[in-house]
Amino acid sequence: MENTKEMRSWLDDMNLGHPLVIAGPCSAETEAQVLRIANELKDTDVNYYRAGIWKPRTRPGNFEGVGALGLKWLQKVKAETGLKTATEVANRAHVELALEHDVDLLWIGARSTVSPFIVQEIADALEGTDKVVLIKNPVNPDLSLWLGAVERLHTANIKKLGVIHRGFSSYERTKYRNIPEWQLAIDLQTRFPDLPIINDPSHITGKRDMIFDVSQTALDLNFDGLMIETHHDPDNAWSDAAQQVTPARLVQIMKDLKIRKETDSEAEYTRKLSNLRAQIDILDHQLIETLGKRMKVSDGIGQLKKQKNVAVLQSNRWNQILGAMILEGETKGLSEEFVLKMFKAIHQESINHQEKIINA
Repeated sequence: MENTKEMRSWLDDMNLGHPLVIAGPCSAETEAQVLRIANELKDTDVNYYRAGIWKPRTRPGNFEGVGALGLKWLQKVKAETGLKTATEVANRAHVELALEHDVDLLWIGARSTVSPFIVQEIADALEGTDKVVLIKNPVNPDLSLWLGAVERLHTANIKKLGVIHRGFSSYERTKYRNIPEWQLAIDLQTRFPDLPIINDPSHITGKRDMIFDVSQTALDLNFDGLMIETHHDPDNAWSDAAQQVTPARLVQIMKDLKIRKETDSEAEYTRKLSNLRAQIDILDHQLIETLGKRMKVSDGIGQLKKQKNVAVLQSNRWNQILGAMILEGETKGLSEEFVLKMFKAIHQESINHQEKIINA
């Protein structure tokens, strides 16, 4: 992809002085609800007012959006508050209706990004548009699929592009609704540093009390902005109630976030150091999570050994593991001494877990 610098001109031209903020309800529910939230956001750092118009849910039977009627409410938002508007589109008909109602920013959702057919249909419908178009990451962690969607839109002569990082689905139960997989977003930034990247902490966390921490991590990693779902009465929202915050809470989050703005000669060094440290923090958390999972497997082995009255220490198995890990560590630039110390510590913790089970 060439001329990627032009992709962020729309963002640079805004001269914000703070991260881009896209906020509003998960779903447009009623005209009164849409206008009330918009009026509470109009004198804040919010740059685009978002509202879901079409809301296909994972399973049918839940609220699936008010449809095109909600676009008229977004027109009223713009007229009353001056806020620019944003909504998700999933097919040509959505695009045509959104353009007809002068929506300023359109995004392609995670379920659409997984399908090159859908992305191409949307790209064809938007060809040459001067609207801002953002692409959410696909449901599963696939960088090529994500970049492929960007390339299809870029090929359609759409200049104002960007991506939204909303996390990835997993069968594992974690503290996140969608696992961030920060490294994948970092890889995207590395390959296309001029492509604006917006973080969506609402969908990553699924819980309003985690939104601040994820937002801060995103800013530490030099993300360009945030998309946060906001509702005047979150607990009674018609969709995704648990992950929405009130406008007042959104304002407080924006005040509390630390935004790195260095102006001295060491600015570039400080920015890069902050970014690298944030990456290390993420990897350290992943290490702890992985070790925790490993010990749960050790607990299962301990239960089996207890049932069969087998000794905890199996020397042959341990020597095989150690030899294999030393060789693999060498391929990753890790010294034999370090791998030995690390796996001896892990092995000892595993023995402690199993002994506790066997002797219980």
